[in-house]
Amino acid sequence: MSSHIRSASKALAALLASAVGLLPATGASATTNMGTSHSGSRVTITFWSAMSGSHGGDLVHLAKEFNSSQSTYTVDVLYKGSYSDTLSATIAAVRARRPPDISMVFDAGTATMMDATGVYVPVYKLMSEYKYKFATSQFIGGAGSYYETAKDQLDSLPFNSSTPVLYSNKPLLAKAGIKAPPKTWAQLANDVKPLVSAGAKCILSATGAYIMWTDMEQFAMWNGFPYATDNNGYDSIKPTLLLTSKPMVQHWQFLGGLGKRGLYRWSGTTVSTVPNFTDGSCAFYEQSSADLTEIEAGAKFPFDVTELPFVAGSPAAPQNTVVGGASLWVLSGAPQNTYKGDAAFLHFLMSPSAQDYWATQTGYVPVTNAAFNRLNKEGYYKTHPQDLVAIRELTNKPPLPYTRGIRIGDLPQVRVDEAAAISNILSGKESAAKALATAQAQGNKVIAEFAAEYGG
Repeated sequence: MSSHIRSASKALAALLASAVGLLPATGASATTNMGTSHSGSRVTITFWSAMSGSHGGDLVHLAKEFNSSQSTYTVDVLYKGSYSDTLSATIAAVRARRPPDISMVFDAGTATMMDATGVYVPVYKLMSEYKYKFATSQFIGGAGSYYETAKDQLDSLPFNSSTPVLYSNKPLLAKAGIKAPPKTWAQLANDVKPLVSAGAKCILSATGAYIMWTDMEQFAMWNGFPYATDNNGYDSIKPTLLLTSKPMVQHWQFLGGLGKRGLYRWSGTTVSTVPNFTDGSCAFYEQSSADLTEIEAGAKFPFDVTELPFVAGSPAAPQNTVVGGASLWVLSGAPQNTYKGDAAFLHFLMSPSAQDYWATQTGYVPVTNAAFNRLNKEGYYKTHPQDLVAIRELTNKPPLPYTRGIRIGDLPQVRVDEAAAISNILSGKESAAKALATAQAQGNKVIAEFAAEYGG
């Protein structure tokens, strides 16, 4: 897995780098017609999406709602595969000078896109050009901060956004005499013995594909310490990872101890871990808030949804989490007559009605303050308190300079190296300190190569 993904990831970064300069610069000149204009009575806005299944259907519903609300534009949603597939397809299309109008790019691709100046039209410029109110302050904490530039501006529109939460098996906890889910990692550690005595076969699991997101990136921010230097890469294209920090090593020593006892379940990034919780095996489960609907459908027992545990004694903890998911990017090089439509559609997606539909149907959080306030005023969170947990984490405290998000080039490859370290830790092949040091060294090499590629 590692060698294949590594070569693909490097090729992806190189391809995007080579695409810079093929398209016009951002701003007004970015809207120069470089291809055939869309024909017909309506202008077609091509939107490449990574959403399939019910979430994909909900996205199409929103596009149809926008299409029926006016007679000038038609948004055509096209599913392009996984997050990585969609990013790869977008970059290839840019290179071929046939980009979509809008593309959904996952959080880990943010730095790669931002550093490809000329490939995209910054959304804050687009919205200003067409006189739409648009500011980072309109978005909830943890969403705006993740995608903002160093100048507090948004190059892309935060959209499908979630954050990790803790799911707890209420019957298992009750059987062990545990009255409430743990608020700290020390409390979770204390719960291990009574749970095992009560017959629990698994104490903890975490999201399969993105365990590095929950227990490295988000772990650092929730506990108020940096994941990398230079404010997690916001201030430099060449930050240094801090995976060997004391709290990170101690955290993975604890998880590794559970793994060696068979009490932590994770089988790699390609295997879903949801069944580990929904079949009743695991007492606790760190997973995206957006997976609530799937867990509700699969679990045949009552469960709690609470905030992630934090490190007791950490001065800033609990601090804030940030969003995972994706944002929407407007690509340069599209026909001139699409950009006004892009702005209109993005403005529609920001509306409280669109955001509230998206949040209530999918489990993603409403990313604008206006949408959240409307749901709250309508009493939605009184009847759906589990949906409020993610909001509380994202807005727990104003972000510190190093808890705004992760701004690291080729982050997908860094995560591959982290996943290899996690596998070695949980299997007992390597100590947490050794495995994390290896991942840190490999990740720093990836970051340095990215910086060199982009002239940093």
